[in-house]
Amino acid sequence: MFVNHLHDTEPRWFAVHTRAKCEKFVQRALAKKNIHAYVPLLRLLRRYVRSTRLTEKPVIPGYVFVKITKHEYLPVLETENAVGFVRFDKDLLAIPEPEIDLLRRIALEDNLDVRVVPGVLLAEGDPVEINGGALTGLRGHIVKTEGKHRFQVALERLGYNLLITVDAGLLGRV
Repeated sequence: MFVNHLHDTEPRWFAVHTRAKCEKFVQRALAKKNIHAYVPLLRLLRRYVRSTRLTEKPVIPGYVFVKITKHEYLPVLETENAVGFVRFDKDLLAIPEPEIDLLRRIALEDNLDVRVVPGVLLAEGDPVEINGGALTGLRGHIVKTEGKHRFQVALERLGYNLLITVDAGLLGRV
């Protein structure tokens, strides 16, 4: 049975797959159509031989997130460089607002690489929760231990995993 979370009047978040390196282009094209689109961007300082530049890189390359109703579905698909909606099997599932808020919080965080505070022993597979900083309340599990401070946050509806470096002093077991 096909599941479709599009609603006639209530706008909901959906992920749209884009062509490579076209996320900002698609976002601008959707804005011209008065469709609410969001691309979470990380600001990175790039050092080159003769200059230093501030660049923006998508948190999840190849994705634009749109908040739409049923009548905006087709205009999104007709947008240049938009490949299609992210589906699970044939189902079109809405992304919960807390997961979009999480992406906003990650994009706002300037520096997730901080000093490791000794004393917290975490191992691969341990469920954890962040207890401080902009990502407070975020839950995930340790996927890979690199210096005892790297864990993976799984966004279940997106089917995408984000690997975030966090100070071990900000982690607690769940």
